[in-house]
Amino acid sequence: MPVTEPTRPSAAEEARTLVAATNVATLASLTTAGDPWASMITYGLLDGAPVLCVSHMAEHGRNLAADPRASLSVVAPEQPSDPLASARITLAGVVERPTDAEFDAARAAHLAGVPAAKTYIDFSDFSLWVLRVQRVRWVGGYGRMDSASAQDYAAAQVDPVRFHAAGAIAHLNADHANALRDMARALGGYPDATAATCSDADRYGLDLRVQTPRGMAYTRVGYATRIDDAGELRMATVELARRSAALLADEAPLSKEAQR
Repeated sequence: MPVTEPTRPSAAEEARTLVAATNVATLASLTTAGDPWASMITYGLLDGAPVLCVSHMAEHGRNLAADPRASLSVVAPEQPSDPLASARITLAGVVERPTDAEFDAARAAHLAGVPAAKTYIDFSDFSLWVLRVQRVRWVGGYGRMDSASAQDYAAAQVDPVRFHAAGAIAHLNADHANALRDMARALGGYPDATAATCSDADRYGLDLRVQTPRGMAYTRVGYATRIDDAGELRMATVELARRSAALLADEAPLSKEAQR
């Protein structure tokens, strides 16, 4: 049985959402000898472009001044028990000083992302750099990965639900286990599901971890329409529960007839 509505965020949307969920990354720069150099960095965002504030005295600051090629590795702030199951992205490109026209916006963007930077951002030995993203790689955990172009990344929007749904997910799992099981049966392609839990939610739907007599599986159930605010999540999941219950009720007489 196919999944009724499998739509999920694109790699570009996933990347824009993840990079906006934290302000800490690993910066990969190149030394003057051409060796890779990894270091922790903080950042703000200017229309999705990471804005760094680094010291000339730091090795990565000297690296960026000598060679603009760089990448950032960003990991989801909420870590599962298995780190390799976590979402992460790599944003690769070149760094540039902000133009005169964008300097104030870049400075404000960094301070919005890193409020503590107000104590040093204007020191003479610190400089702002904007990472001009040229390539994006997203990994959503085991078996889920994709790339995105710079154009798609720039055009994508931050998902309004993904990192604001923890309470709703906990409520679904604690109080609506039967509804989640029915969603997996009616909409998720697992008519033999014996149990299901919600593992994630975004603007398009829910990810479910399903138990069946054949073992554990993962599936997707999509809302009737995309939601654009975390406050809409409750009504979207209520609609999923009602739709699932109606479909299963319609199928029940057919099942009984088939058994005669």
